[in-house]
Amino acid sequence: MRAIWLGMVYSNGKVAGALILVAVTQFVLGVIVSEALYPGYSVSDNYISDLGVGPSPVIFNSSVFLMGLLLLIGAYFLQRAFHFEMLTVIVVLTAVGAMGVGIFTEDFYTIHSIAALITLVFSGLAAIFSVLCSYVHKFPLVKMPFSAISVILGLMTLGALGLFVGKIYLGLGAGGMERMIVYPVLMWEAGFGGYLIAYPEERRTKQKPQ
Repeated sequence: MRAIWLGMVYSNGKVAGALILVAVTQFVLGVIVSEALYPGYSVSDNYISDLGVGPSPVIFNSSVFLMGLLLLIGAYFLQRAFHFEMLTVIVVLTAVGAMGVGIFTEDFYTIHSIAALITLVFSGLAAIFSVLCSYVHKFPLVKMPFSAISVILGLMTLGALGLFVGKIYLGLGAGGMERMIVYPVLMWEAGFGGYLIAYPEERRTKQKPQ
């Protein structure tokens, strides 16, 4: 029975990883396509969310909503696999925020801003908590060197967010600094998804009592 249970656990983990990887990949491609279809779009001067009210809003809004939806489903399988409640809650909040960004465009400025802030803050925290949860639960979900990379990328996102809120753009423009918030955590999510897909079958999560 234990062998069957462990097999189910790691199947859930791989499903979570695949969903997270697909979520991020399709969003990055959606951003690239939306930028290409937006005449005069500037990565320095324009916000990423400008794509949601530009010439091709359906592409961007659908892409960011789908990212949130896939992350939400991925969080379900992540919880089934590893039972790290805090990390699951953080991923869920990230997902809900992303879905909110896709539903409420810049035309709904206040709601859009809150949704975007939720997404950015909790995505950065997710990268860090993926490491901290390993210490709390005494189970190495994320190990070196990816654990160090996760913390660095999470801190980069949160640090850039702090600069952005303070309107300190370091010569990158508002759009450029916003990308310094978003892209590090997108890289982490893609890496985390791949990490879960390749997670060794012989490692165990919390053992089920015999």
